[in-house]
Amino acid sequence: MTNAFETIPMRVVAEEDLGKPDLPPEEPSLPPGEWLKKNLFSSVGNTILTILVGALLFWAFRGLLDFAFNNAERDWTSVAANMRLFLTFAYPVDQYVRVWVSLAILLSLGGFSFALTRNIGGITLRRIATWFFTTGALVLAATLLVKGPLERDADGVLIFNEENEAIRNAVVWADRSIWFIVAAALFAIAAAIWFGFGDRRRFIFIPTHYVLYAMFGAAVLSLFVVKYGHYGLREADGALVPVMEPDSLVARSTRIPWLVMWVVTGVAYFVGTLLRSRGWFKGLTGLSWLLAPPFIMWVILRDPSFDWAHVWSTDIPMFAAFAIGGGAILFWLSKPDLGEIGRIIAFGLGIVAFLSFLSGALGWMSMLQKARISFVLLAMFALVAHNFAGDRSARLRFVGAWIATIAIVHYFVTAINTPSTLQGIQSDTFLGGFLFTLFAAFVGLVVSFPLGAILALARTSKFPIFRILATTFIEVVRGIPFITVLFFFSIMLPLFLPEGMEVGEIAGVLIGLVLFSAAYMAENIRGGLQSIRRGQFEAADAIGLTPTQRTGLIVMPQALRVSIPPLVGQAISTYKETSLFAIIGIFDFLRIANNVIPNQSTPINFVGHKREGLLFVSLIYFIGSYAMSKYSQKLEKDLGVGTR
Repeated sequence: MTNAFETIPMRVVAEEDLGKPDLPPEEPSLPPGEWLKKNLFSSVGNTILTILVGALLFWAFRGLLDFAFNNAERDWTSVAANMRLFLTFAYPVDQYVRVWVSLAILLSLGGFSFALTRNIGGITLRRIATWFFTTGALVLAATLLVKGPLERDADGVLIFNEENEAIRNAVVWADRSIWFIVAAALFAIAAAIWFGFGDRRRFIFIPTHYVLYAMFGAAVLSLFVVKYGHYGLREADGALVPVMEPDSLVARSTRIPWLVMWVVTGVAYFVGTLLRSRGWFKGLTGLSWLLAPPFIMWVILRDPSFDWAHVWSTDIPMFAAFAIGGGAILFWLSKPDLGEIGRIIAFGLGIVAFLSFLSGALGWMSMLQKARISFVLLAMFALVAHNFAGDRSARLRFVGAWIATIAIVHYFVTAINTPSTLQGIQSDTFLGGFLFTLFAAFVGLVVSFPLGAILALARTSKFPIFRILATTFIEVVRGIPFITVLFFFSIMLPLFLPEGMEVGEIAGVLIGLVLFSAAYMAENIRGGLQSIRRGQFEAADAIGLTPTQRTGLIVMPQALRVSIPPLVGQAISTYKETSLFAIIGIFDFLRIANNVIPNQSTPINFVGHKREGLLFVSLIYFIGSYAMSKYSQKLEKDLGVGTR
């Protein structure tokens, strides 16, 4: 008798492909001529449409080049000469090593994360060849269409003719030889891949991480080859004199650090590949992403000057009291057989935390702000203690999480309230430019995501107190414009704080950004939670998982997979909403381009030069948003979102 299973076709699955969805095969690759005929010129209508769309795209591309470069009013020197201002605003030049250290930390964490996600997707050689060809075509077209540079005198001032038109130098094609060489090299690489690998280019995948790292390296290498220009300021005879060298390489003080950053990223990825099999490495990397933003902001860049006498006499004893006392309370509250008395005590701790803030606001009792914050954290841990009930080791891990949390919070509160060692700038506005924009977006995304997940779980909880509080918060925040939230946290928040408790402007607006983004994140994640079938919960309960294990191992992974498109949309919105900081007076990326540089008269006169900076800011925002969008599309494809 024939076994029924012998008729089922079998296929061998490689180990690295386990867990990946079965996707439909790609269509066979066609020669360029046949592809053009099939997709663009298959009929008279398609031919006419292709010609019209091609002409429209060419007109739009040329119009953009004319607006950005060929317009006599454009002077990109205002952007090049103020690049440091764009990046870090008024951060002291002699402390710039702190900026590079901060960037190295973030790139190292990125390398670790890429090592942990090594099996997520790859890019076919066919697509890489297409990228090279498209980029080469754009470089060649731009090189041919951009007109000659504006003529200037010895002081860098534009020269005008009798008709009051700026005079342009004649186009010298030899000066653009480097860009012709770049275009030719891109075409050559595309042709080598396309014709060298034949139809195999559709089946050869290059890991995405390698492609990104190679692009990063190419950009760094270009600093040593392409003459982007050397602009800046130098001191001469007690005054700042502008340095204007458009035909020079970028300064060595910029090239070398970027090369180091590229090497650091590669080393971090290599170390991550060695440690990725260790269970603790993944958890430590995730925790580092949460701690890196505040540590970089308020410790590395701000460089607080700690009063160690006060630390030993007040801060450490307070930490020990909350760590030991709170740990003992939580260890008792997490007893499996405690019952309802534990929830009553936890609710009582919440009332104590509320009264500590109320008494401070009304002036009834003086108390350090760390104590009030610690009471709030203790109440939150107490409310969820029953979810971590178990044997002695599980309860001790819960207490260890409390001690680690209170230590981190106390350290950062002390660092924020300690005066900075930076000279010549205010302690609460020491950061600006793109560095602040990037930092604000980073904090807004990294912190609001777990907070949004907690709010989503609370809103779907069966406990009324959690559900009511989460629903109220989400609906109130989503019903208020973001600019109103920023004004509240930058201007009105100090009016509601207890006496002696202060929050800097930067910290205030970051809190507002996190809370606003978390409310929208929560709704996106809640949509994913509602897509999980009831059988998943019942199966988790059947195999004896605790509520925490069921949520972390079964429910949330599936919910987050479904929620990728709306979550990435919210991430892009958060990134772009950082531009609203300019309205409340923070010197972010946009305000520098819109207000600072157009009013700059010394040491170089850039009065009225606004459009160049705004175009530059728009390009940076577009690159960041487009990168997140494309990565999310690839992540959706690799995880099979919408296909199974």
